[in-house]
Amino acid sequence: MASTGEDEIFERLSQKADPAGHKRREDELNARRYAQDQKAQQRLAELINDNTTLPVTISSVHVLHAKRTRRSFLERVVNPILSANRNEEYTLEEALKEVSGAVDKLNRFGIFKFPISVYIDRPDPTNPSSAATDINVYLSALERGTYTIKTGTEAGSSEADAYVNAEFRNLFGGAETLNAHASLGTRTRSAYSLAIDTPILSNPDFKFQLNGFASSTLKSWASHEEVLKGGNSILTYLTKTGHKHTFGYSGIWRQVTGLTETASPTIRGDAGDSFKSSLTHTWINDKRDYPLLPSRGYVMKTVSELAGVRPLGGDVAFFKTQAESQIALPFGDTGITFTAGLRGGLLYPLALGGSKTPTHSRISDRFQLGGPTDVRGFRLSGLGPHDGHDAVGGDVFAAGGASLLFPVPRVGKETPLRLQAFINGGRLLALHGAGNDASVKENMKKTVSSLTNGLPSCAAGFGLVYAHPIARFEINFSLPLVARQGEGIRKGLSFGVGVEFL
Repeated sequence: MASTGEDEIFERLSQKADPAGHKRREDELNARRYAQDQKAQQRLAELINDNTTLPVTISSVHVLHAKRTRRSFLERVVNPILSANRNEEYTLEEALKEVSGAVDKLNRFGIFKFPISVYIDRPDPTNPSSAATDINVYLSALERGTYTIKTGTEAGSSEADAYVNAEFRNLFGGAETLNAHASLGTRTRSAYSLAIDTPILSNPDFKFQLNGFASSTLKSWASHEEVLKGGNSILTYLTKTGHKHTFGYSGIWRQVTGLTETASPTIRGDAGDSFKSSLTHTWINDKRDYPLLPSRGYVMKTVSELAGVRPLGGDVAFFKTQAESQIALPFGDTGITFTAGLRGGLLYPLALGGSKTPTHSRISDRFQLGGPTDVRGFRLSGLGPHDGHDAVGGDVFAAGGASLLFPVPRVGKETPLRLQAFINGGRLLALHGAGNDASVKENMKKTVSSLTNGLPSCAAGFGLVYAHPIARFEINFSLPLVARQGEGIRKGLSFGVGVEFL
């Protein structure tokens, strides 16, 4: 690892001695460094063009400018590519591929400025300890700033908020990141979180995170406010084939409070406190070229949660799982894309502690369906069981949709702006009845089979889509085609913003 060089010492001393002439000397140093870089790049090009099958030995790897990063952290990344730690010889092509893999790892830690420059040189031929095949590798890894603070406002289909977000990078020299977030809004009245994550064994694909949070959200579609306080621990692993697995434990105190005068008996029955202690697993295999506006590829995702069983504790017990998929198919090189997606899930009640009677699901755990980023043409949580005006959620759901996206005339297919025509729909059902495990199992089978009884609630429409780098925006005109009694339809214009759309 490189230490402070003579040029930097000279630069600091000259600045103190002659501030007026510091700019001239700085320009001279930059010109000298540029010339050195150009020579190194030229030598690298000559070496590569000479013979890619040339046997080489990587004798050393130097990571330059990484002053705040621990040496031991960097060694875990670069040591495996040293020839002394391998059983076989490199060809030049193989050596460059291994160096490129190490650079890719360093880039993905998010603590270095992109891109990281690579220089390759031969050692001094007069040095008796060097061999004719030896090469030295230099990685110019300029570190990013120690922190970033962002403030702003956001507006969605049913919410607007102001936020401040602070990120502190490379806290202890091992790519640790501390993220603090606070926001105030119209629906999510307040949200605060503090999270720290760190890569394990200098592997950007293997991370651990601890997170604490508190929030207060107005659930206007269900006549109450939900207060959450708790934390979770998360272990994330990305396989070489692109499959992402997330394992986590969460302990969350939930409070259903702030009931309106018109709150239904179902909401009043769920009011008060509950504590959820659960294990979760998420699997994602995303092969789309651009997730916010894919033109080709597919994604598959499952989320499973087990709560309340021994030894987890808590006062709610269930197994909850959901799955979703999406495929995008291009029509040649026209910019026209067909996308289709499916989602489904169920919540299976379990018995708490030594009880033999499964517990009823609560409003905080049940599925909600409908809205501008979900099943368009329906109000937020407009599908499924209702008690009066309150959407009380369901235990089993299925939903699907298809869209045809076109380039906007005179704008071009290269822009992230599209016209779309869509049709989507779904069903959300409650699991009725209580009793022992056998009766719950039978009721669940009947509920799942009921999803195909009759047409799903559905809507069709057209609109305008814009894929911003941080979110997708949609303005749609929707026409509900099928709706069940009590469900909240939304005919006409609607606005949606999010990162996941049906």
